[in-house]
Amino acid sequence: MALHLNLLHEEISEQRQRQRDPLKIGMMVVAGIGALLFLYYGWNAYRTLAIRSRLSAVESDWAKVEPKVTAAQKRAAELTNIISTTRVLDVLIDDRFYWAPFLQKLSRCVAPNAQITHMEGSVSDDNKAVMVTIEGVSAGREPRSAAEDLRQMLIEQLGQSYSDVKVEFKTLEDLDTIVNVGGTTMAMARYVLSVNFSPRLGGKPANSSAATPARSPK
Repeated sequence: MALHLNLLHEEISEQRQRQRDPLKIGMMVVAGIGALLFLYYGWNAYRTLAIRSRLSAVESDWAKVEPKVTAAQKRAAELTNIISTTRVLDVLIDDRFYWAPFLQKLSRCVAPNAQITHMEGSVSDDNKAVMVTIEGVSAGREPRSAAEDLRQMLIEQLGQSYSDVKVEFKTLEDLDTIVNVGGTTMAMARYVLSVNFSPRLGGKPANSSAATPARSPK
């Protein structure tokens, strides 16, 4: 059997001991961890710089666009106000009561032997009721009947376009005056009519059941 002599045994042992030195191993581990942390923080710093660069570019673009956006917002607010005002005006116009159609219907109801001497009218604030007072005189063999014919005609004509029509005599009295109409002597009567109705709103049909004739005073 051959015999081998290792003359470097001590040096090899010292070298292995140095390699196994805990402090050295710890320093190497710490150095490795430090290198990893350096790379990690370096990467984060790079990302931060990139984000700041993008943020600066966005802020620069926003600084250019902001005046236009602000002007557009102000213009949009102005247009919104104009649209709101227009809608309010449209509602007021659509719900407004026009006297011309009423006067046209009234003119159709006045017979040659009846006259209107005075008229007053008003519309409620909510535009839901119209109140009219009509004063006049009628002539005929039965002047009260002529005034009653006028009242009935008003109910019929107004009921075609308005709802809740109500026409009543506030006053109906005979006069001592005698007039000559077409060569015929006729007596006269004085009347005061109270007319109340609701305008037709939103295209709703008139309530014909509300246009019930009221009794004339005796």
